[in-house]
Amino acid sequence: MAESARRRRDPEARRREIVTATAELIVEVGADAITHRMVAARAGVPLGATTQYFDTLDDLRSAAFRALADEIECRLDGVRQTLAERGAGADVIAALVHDSIHDGHAVQADRAVVTAAVHDPRLRELARHLSDRLVDLLEPTYGADRARAAMIFIDGVMWSTQIRDVDLEQSFLESALARILGEPLSLPSAATAIP
Repeated sequence: MAESARRRRDPEARRREIVTATAELIVEVGADAITHRMVAARAGVPLGATTQYFDTLDDLRSAAFRALADEIECRLDGVRQTLAERGAGADVIAALVHDSIHDGHAVQADRAVVTAAVHDPRLRELARHLSDRLVDLLEPTYGADRARAAMIFIDGVMWSTQIRDVDLEQSFLESALARILGEPLSLPSAATAIP
């Protein structure tokens, strides 16, 4: 009874519970499979609560996608911190990618946002922003073209993990990223290095 009373007095907490439940279901079953009934059951709220806080199922999905994007933003903040502490070498980036592909929820959340963005123009800007953040992290060291190529490779790796049952070795990721990224811009090239 106390839990029920608390939820009635805290509509924002109930709204967050509904959004969280929707985000979890999107990751598990896909955005198109979501129903108000599924969300209400997962959130532990009456069925009418989903329409009380969100006018349409599309509004509810949009809020859940924003929540998933916020999760991805937090992971990108962690990437930024790691690159600042350990450098942006291919070995460090490969380790981060390798760790990411073994975090099932993270991979599914990322793919859910990108897949929805393919079909929903309103979500495209959100998905592009997340990809651009990765480019922004790598561009100061490698330049725009190489940073963008690395982002495209990493996106491909994430998609590959969704459709194949093959575990990509970190050494493969490092070797491929080293080829894509080449020498950091901050290092002199062999032609201009002072002997």
